Amino acid sequence: MAAARKLVELFYDVVSPYSWLGFEVLCRYQHIWDIDLRFRPAFLGGIMVATGNKPPGMLPKRNEYMLKDIKRMGKYYQVPIKVTAEHLQGLLVPLSLGAMRFITAIDMTQPQFLEPVSREFWVRFWSQVSIYKPNSCSFVAAQAGLSSEQAQKLLEMVSSPAVKNRLRATTDDAVKYGAFGMPAVVAHFNGEQHLIFGCDRIELLASIIGE
Repeated sequence: MAAARKLVELFYDVVSPYSWLGFEVLCRYQHIWDIDLRFRPAFLGGIMVATGNKPPGMLPKRNEYMLKDIKRMGKYYQVPIKVTAEHLQGLLVPLSLGAMRFITAIDMTQPQFLEPVSREFWVRFWSQVSIYKPNSCSFVAAQAGLSSEQAQKLLEMVSSPAVKNRLRATTDDAVKYGAFGMPAVVAHFNGEQHLIFGCDRIELLASIIGE
Protein backbone atom coordinates (compact mmCIF):
# COMPACT_ATOMS: atom_id res chain seq x y z
CA MET A 1 0.00 0.00 0.00
CA ALA A 2 1.48 3.34 -1.08
CA ALA A 3 2.22 5.87 1.65
CA ALA A 4 0.09 9.00 1.77
CA ARG A 5 1.68 11.98 0.08
CA LYS A 6 2.90 14.74 2.36
CA LEU A 7 0.74 17.84 2.53
CA VAL A 8 2.40 21.24 2.53
CA GLU A 9 0.18 24.32 2.86
CA LEU A 10 1.39 27.76 1.81
CA PHE A 11 -0.46 30.74 3.30
CA TYR A 12 0.34 33.87 1.31
CA ASP A 13 -0.71 37.38 0.35
CA VAL A 14 0.45 39.00 -2.89
CA VAL A 15 1.37 42.18 -1.03
CA SER A 16 4.26 40.23 0.52
CA PRO A 17 7.46 39.99 -1.58
CA TYR A 18 8.80 37.21 0.61
CA SER A 19 5.60 35.27 -0.10
CA TRP A 20 6.43 35.48 -3.81
CA LEU A 21 9.87 34.01 -3.20
CA GLY A 22 8.44 31.20 -1.06
CA PHE A 23 5.73 30.55 -3.62
CA GLU A 24 8.19 30.15 -6.48
CA VAL A 25 10.55 27.92 -4.48
CA LEU A 26 7.75 25.59 -3.42
CA CYS A 27 6.32 25.53 -6.95
CA ARG A 28 9.69 24.21 -8.10
CA TYR A 29 10.18 21.71 -5.30
CA GLN A 30 6.71 20.20 -5.55
CA HIS A 31 7.96 18.46 -8.69
CA ILE A 32 11.03 17.12 -6.89
CA TRP A 33 9.61 16.15 -3.52
CA ASP A 34 6.75 13.74 -2.88
CA ILE A 35 4.34 16.42 -1.66
CA ASP A 36 0.89 17.81 -2.28
CA LEU A 37 1.32 21.59 -2.33
CA ARG A 38 -1.84 23.43 -1.30
CA PHE A 39 -2.07 27.16 -1.89
CA ARG A 40 -3.96 29.03 0.86
CA PRO A 41 -4.56 32.67 -0.15
CA ALA A 42 -5.11 34.68 3.03
CA PHE A 43 -5.11 38.32 4.15
CA LEU A 44 -1.88 39.51 5.71
CA GLY A 45 -3.58 42.54 7.24
CA GLY A 46 -5.94 40.27 9.17
CA ILE A 47 -3.06 38.19 10.50
CA MET A 48 -1.18 41.30 11.60
CA VAL A 49 -4.21 42.61 13.49
CA ALA A 50 -4.99 39.24 15.10
CA THR A 51 -1.43 38.76 16.35
CA GLY A 52 -0.48 42.35 17.14
CA ASN A 53 2.37 42.22 14.63
CA LYS A 54 3.76 45.33 12.97
CA PRO A 55 4.96 45.81 9.37
CA PRO A 56 8.74 45.31 9.21
CA GLY A 57 9.14 48.50 7.19
CA MET A 58 8.16 50.57 10.24
CA LEU A 59 11.66 50.04 11.64
CA PRO A 60 14.00 52.24 9.54
CA LYS A 61 17.04 49.99 9.83
CA ARG A 62 15.04 46.90 8.94
CA ASN A 63 13.47 48.73 6.02
CA GLU A 64 16.96 49.62 4.79
CA TYR A 65 18.06 46.00 5.14
CA MET A 66 14.96 44.63 3.39
CA LEU A 67 15.67 46.72 0.29
CA LYS A 68 18.99 44.90 -0.11
CA ASP A 69 17.76 41.52 1.12
CA ILE A 70 14.81 41.24 -1.26
CA LYS A 71 16.98 42.21 -4.24
CA ARG A 72 19.60 39.63 -3.30
CA MET A 73 17.06 36.89 -2.77
CA GLY A 74 15.29 37.74 -6.01
CA LYS A 75 18.56 37.37 -7.87
CA TYR A 76 19.42 34.12 -6.08
CA TYR A 77 16.03 32.52 -6.74
CA GLN A 78 15.76 34.09 -10.22
CA VAL A 79 12.51 35.90 -9.40
CA PRO A 80 12.19 39.34 -11.10
CA ILE A 81 11.51 41.45 -8.02
CA LYS A 82 12.08 45.19 -8.35
CA VAL A 83 11.77 46.60 -4.87
CA THR A 84 11.84 50.27 -3.91
CA ALA A 85 11.38 52.18 -0.69
CA GLU A 86 7.94 53.23 -1.97
CA HIS A 87 6.98 49.57 -2.36
CA LEU A 88 7.90 48.82 1.22
CA GLN A 89 6.03 51.87 2.48
CA GLY A 90 3.00 50.48 0.67
CA LEU A 91 3.13 47.49 2.99
CA LEU A 92 2.09 49.78 5.82
CA VAL A 93 -1.39 50.03 4.32
CA PRO A 94 -3.55 46.87 4.03
CA LEU A 95 -4.58 47.51 0.44
CA SER A 96 -4.27 43.93 -0.78
CA LEU A 97 -7.76 42.98 0.41
CA GLY A 98 -9.37 43.39 -3.03
CA ALA A 99 -6.65 41.37 -4.71
CA MET A 100 -6.88 38.57 -2.14
CA ARG A 101 -10.66 38.44 -2.48
CA PHE A 102 -10.26 38.13 -6.24
CA ILE A 103 -7.71 35.33 -5.77
CA THR A 104 -10.06 33.65 -3.29
CA ALA A 105 -12.85 33.75 -5.89
CA ILE A 106 -10.41 32.07 -8.30
CA ASP A 107 -9.65 29.40 -5.71
CA MET A 108 -13.35 28.74 -5.22
CA THR A 109 -14.38 28.55 -8.87
CA GLN A 110 -11.34 28.27 -11.18
CA PRO A 111 -8.62 26.60 -9.05
CA GLN A 112 -6.60 25.65 -12.12
CA PHE A 113 -5.84 29.37 -12.51
CA LEU A 114 -4.84 29.93 -8.89
CA GLU A 115 -1.10 29.57 -9.47
CA PRO A 116 -0.82 31.75 -12.61
CA VAL A 117 -3.17 34.45 -11.30
CA SER A 118 -1.29 34.71 -8.01
CA ARG A 119 2.00 34.93 -9.87
CA GLU A 120 0.68 37.67 -12.17
CA PHE A 121 -0.39 39.76 -9.19
CA TRP A 122 3.13 39.56 -7.77
CA VAL A 123 4.61 40.42 -11.16
CA ARG A 124 2.31 43.43 -11.47
CA PHE A 125 3.08 44.77 -8.00
CA TRP A 126 6.72 43.81 -7.52
CA SER A 127 7.97 44.07 -11.12
CA GLN A 128 5.71 46.64 -12.77
CA VAL A 129 3.15 48.85 -11.03
CA SER A 130 0.92 48.75 -7.99
CA ILE A 131 -1.69 45.97 -7.89
CA TYR A 132 -4.12 48.53 -6.55
CA LYS A 133 -4.95 50.17 -9.87
CA PRO A 134 -8.67 49.95 -10.65
CA ASN A 135 -8.18 47.61 -13.61
CA SER A 136 -5.58 45.38 -11.97
CA CYS A 137 -7.80 42.32 -11.46
CA SER A 138 -8.99 42.33 -15.07
CA PHE A 139 -5.46 42.86 -16.37
CA VAL A 140 -4.02 40.08 -14.22
CA ALA A 141 -6.82 37.70 -15.20
CA ALA A 142 -6.13 38.30 -18.89
CA GLN A 143 -2.40 37.80 -18.40
CA ALA A 144 -3.11 34.47 -16.69
CA GLY A 145 -5.29 33.25 -19.55
CA LEU A 146 -8.82 33.89 -18.32
CA SER A 147 -11.42 35.30 -20.69
CA SER A 148 -13.04 38.68 -20.11
CA GLU A 149 -16.30 36.88 -19.31
CA GLN A 150 -14.62 34.73 -16.66
CA ALA A 151 -12.91 37.78 -15.18
CA GLN A 152 -16.19 39.69 -15.01
CA LYS A 153 -17.92 36.85 -13.15
CA LEU A 154 -15.06 36.73 -10.68
CA LEU A 155 -15.20 40.49 -10.15
CA GLU A 156 -18.90 40.16 -9.38
CA MET A 157 -18.07 37.56 -6.74
CA VAL A 158 -15.46 39.66 -4.92
CA SER A 159 -17.94 41.46 -2.67
CA SER A 160 -20.09 38.40 -2.00
CA PRO A 161 -20.44 36.98 1.54
CA ALA A 162 -19.16 33.61 0.31
CA VAL A 163 -15.83 35.04 -0.85
CA LYS A 164 -15.43 37.30 2.19
CA ASN A 165 -16.17 34.40 4.54
CA ARG A 166 -13.79 32.08 2.72
CA LEU A 167 -10.91 34.56 2.89
CA ARG A 168 -11.65 35.27 6.55
CA ALA A 169 -11.74 31.53 7.34
CA THR A 170 -8.42 30.89 5.58
CA THR A 171 -6.84 33.80 7.43
CA ASP A 172 -8.19 32.41 10.70
CA ASP A 173 -6.72 29.01 9.84
CA ALA A 174 -3.29 30.57 9.41
CA VAL A 175 -3.56 32.25 12.82
CA LYS A 176 -4.68 28.98 14.43
CA TYR A 177 -1.57 27.28 13.07
CA GLY A 178 0.47 30.01 14.75
CA ALA A 179 1.18 32.31 11.81
CA PHE A 180 2.09 35.92 12.62
CA GLY A 181 3.21 36.99 9.13
CA MET A 182 3.76 35.63 5.64
CA PRO A 183 4.69 33.43 4.00
CA ALA A 184 3.56 30.80 6.49
CA VAL A 185 4.24 27.19 5.49
CA VAL A 186 2.52 24.35 7.34
CA ALA A 187 3.94 20.88 6.75
CA HIS A 188 1.83 17.88 7.72
CA PHE A 189 4.01 14.83 8.41
CA ASN A 190 3.58 11.74 10.58
CA GLY A 191 0.41 13.09 12.12
CA GLU A 192 2.05 16.35 13.19
CA GLN A 193 1.81 19.93 11.93
CA HIS A 194 4.93 22.02 11.58
CA LEU A 195 4.75 25.79 11.04
CA ILE A 196 7.67 27.38 9.20
CA PHE A 197 7.82 31.14 8.71
CA GLY A 198 9.60 32.76 5.79
CA CYS A 199 10.92 31.79 2.38
CA ASP A 200 14.51 30.92 3.32
CA ARG A 201 14.06 27.72 5.32
CA ILE A 202 13.77 25.24 2.48
CA GLU A 203 16.43 22.96 4.01
CA LEU A 204 14.57 22.86 7.32
CA LEU A 205 11.31 22.04 5.55
CA ALA A 206 13.05 19.23 3.65
CA SER A 207 14.42 17.81 6.89
CA ILE A 208 11.01 17.90 8.60
CA ILE A 209 9.21 16.03 5.83
CA GLY A 210 11.98 13.53 5.21
CA GLU A 211 13.15 14.81 1.83
